[in-house]
Amino acid sequence: MRFHSLLLGIAALGSMASGAAIVAREEKKPAAAEPPSTKYFRNRNDLTGHYDVRFFKEVVEYDERRDTLTHLAKAWLQTTAKEGIETWIAHGTLLGWWWSGNILPWDWDLDVQMSANTLTMIGEKYNMTRHHYTSEDGTVQREYLLDVNPWIWQRVRGDGNNIIDARWVDVRNGLYIDITGIAETNPDTPGILNCKNYHRYKPEDIWPLRDTMFEGVPAKIPYNFDEILMKEYKAKALVVTEYEGHRWNTHTKTWDRAPEVPAGRQAESLLKTVREPEKYSTVESGGFFYNAFRLLHWW
Repeated sequence: MRFHSLLLGIAALGSMASGAAIVAREEKKPAAAEPPSTKYFRNRNDLTGHYDVRFFKEVVEYDERRDTLTHLAKAWLQTTAKEGIETWIAHGTLLGWWWSGNILPWDWDLDVQMSANTLTMIGEKYNMTRHHYTSEDGTVQREYLLDVNPWIWQRVRGDGNNIIDARWVDVRNGLYIDITGIAETNPDTPGILNCKNYHRYKPEDIWPLRDTMFEGVPAKIPYNFDEILMKEYKAKALVVTEYEGHRWNTHTKTWDRAPEVPAGRQAESLLKTVREPEKYSTVESGGFFYNAFRLLHWW
């Protein structure tokens, strides 16, 4: 009897040891590998700007950045006009146009939009093409890459990695224009166009496009540009005259550098304290008629 009990005890100990070994082996199993990222456009982000990693060499200084973006915009607008590609300026670039017809000097990239059909067309005809540019005075020569994201077929946000549909990139330093398409994607809200970043428009907000000038060259803007800007940035973006280390010059109609004006997070905090104007007609001193004249000037 004692011998039988001893055998049972040994068997139990062996079973426990075997179980412990199995647990130990299970704990040592390598973690499952994460699925590869679907992100197509990859940026070099730092405190001062955004660059396409394929062409990044070093952070550019203020004057070089402004020069780069100015010629990026001119080259894009001239190339698309020549090729018959319908596109219009959007987001912060449109806000810069509203103020002065130029790029906001604190911006690090530019934004344009087009219809999803046009986006598909440039993907088929112009993807990975390089375009040579010479300024009107012949002193500036640049090369740009038009790169279309292979995920343009996905017209909803998805995992959020591919909300930018295409890019116009300066191959010297990696600064770029973001290109996004808009399309009707939700059967529950017919007649509403949207990009992958939840900006929504009615067709009459966009078309017919208005002809204007931007950075000294012909450009197009959405028909209801004022409503679009106020919806995206609120009316305060049309009245604040000190922002991101710059001050609005009412005489020259330009944003001038002002080191004493807060920038970065402090600028954002101060902007939140600005009261929203009650009427659009008060967006700038001079009232409705002054602003009507100002807008007609750009048309």
